[in-house]
Amino acid sequence: MKMISAWMHTRASMLAALVFVCGVVQTAQGNDSTLVFTPPAKPIGDIVLVSGDEEYRSEESMPMLAKILSQHHGFRCTVVFSHSEDGSYIDPNNPTGLRGLEALDDADLMIIATRFRTPGEDEAEHITQFLNDGKPVIGMRTATHAFTGKGSFGDKIPFGKWGRQILGEQWVNHHGGHKRQGARGVIEDANAEHPILNSVADVFAPSDVYGVTHLTDKDQILLRAAVTESLDPDSENVDGEKNDPMQPFAWLHPYEAPNGSEGRSFATTAGASVDLVSEDLRRMIVNAAFYLTGHDVPAKANVDFVDPYHPAFYGFIREKNFWKNADLQPSDFGLGQSTDMPDPPGSPEWPYRD
Repeated sequence: MKMISAWMHTRASMLAALVFVCGVVQTAQGNDSTLVFTPPAKPIGDIVLVSGDEEYRSEESMPMLAKILSQHHGFRCTVVFSHSEDGSYIDPNNPTGLRGLEALDDADLMIIATRFRTPGEDEAEHITQFLNDGKPVIGMRTATHAFTGKGSFGDKIPFGKWGRQILGEQWVNHHGGHKRQGARGVIEDANAEHPILNSVADVFAPSDVYGVTHLTDKDQILLRAAVTESLDPDSENVDGEKNDPMQPFAWLHPYEAPNGSEGRSFATTAGASVDLVSEDLRRMIVNAAFYLTGHDVPAKANVDFVDPYHPAFYGFIREKNFWKNADLQPSDFGLGQSTDMPDPPGSPEWPYRD
């Protein structure tokens, strides 16, 4: 295996300021619940990015990725959020709050980073049809346990089985020390030339390594994850059985839809908002979007931030009325906009975001 060891710091792109000032590109809201990013030229495809988790701040990361995919690469992107019961603000703590999944009806790709969501019957039907059409999925971090509850997608995929059946893995455990040990990407030698790994040489995630135990010979592992001694991007890999063997970190999986049709997914157990400070993690996601939608993968995809990105550290926020008082709206994440939310209580110091 080839070890990925160097940490690549990133800078915000100046493009955002030029676009915002000159008015060259507009951001349009599809409705009050979603956020739509239209590319500067004719779209090359349509991507829906689904946020909604209590812990890893997908409400921050999905708009950031949508800006990169739309403004740098020409995809039309719709971001779906989890909302409060009355729909008046973004509420990642509301497990039934997903609104706007009808955007999947016209999508070519879904990128999902939800955690234990219970969509309503109408919302779930849009996911079922998307899968029945055999369309591709990218799952990030908690997407292995994206849904929960008594519902199902069609007759064959209960909400709780989504990860295992669509991505190839379910929730297993924290293999690394949570908020103490990070994850370093290690390229799987047999697949080192895969297009999804184009110019991917350095992935470091301060979220810990997840256990991955259910993949089969049908799955194609692209990266494994080394548990590191600390959350410092320069920290050493730990010695001993924690990294022997290293857990799968990113892989391709063939899925069977509820109606029996076949599709394909790409999954990575990285994906906290602070993980995406890693330039090459962003590049791997962008590469996977090109690959799964049938486009040639760029030799080195542009993944500069379109607007400044200030991700909050991961962790649960249990303060009553926190999200109501924050009053985040989809428009707060539009072009020319940046959020700067506080770290959750108990977050470790992590001075590597700039």
